Amino acid sequence: MTKRILVAYDGSDLSREAVYEAKNQACESPEREIYILSVVKPTGPATNAAVSRSIGKEMADRFRSEMQVLKEQMESPGVDVVTEVVVSNVEENPGLSICAYAKKKAVDLIIVGSRGFGNVKQLFLGSVSNNVVQHASCPVLIMK
Repeated sequence: MTKRILVAYDGSDLSREAVYEAKNQACESPEREIYILSVVKPTGPATNAAVSRSIGKEMADRFRSEMQVLKEQMESPGVDVVTEVVVSNVEENPGLSICAYAKKKAVDLIIVGSRGFGNVKQLFLGSVSNNVVQHASCPVLIMK
């Protein structure tokens, strides 16, 4: 049986750790698929959809080259690595896109980095990781 793992990647140190943890988790199964997904949330003037889409496309292009390097580092015999960049809606939490992708690919585990806030606030997850935990239909591993 193929083990499918989805890693939410945003370029942060914790998301890089999540990518390498996915490779460790995948070692338990002879057939493995690792999906590395970046969800880009476009920014820019909300009143100008064309500008917002253009900014989102530029951000996505930057992640694609970075993710290609990750893919090359992660691939090994018995491990298929798929990278994808998705541009979400401006008003949507990227966690929803991560959960929808996980469901579409029938993943067995989602790995996502937490976001540290410092002091007392560090007890809480970031909005994306919290959203994934709340909406995922499979187990979620939070990297801290």
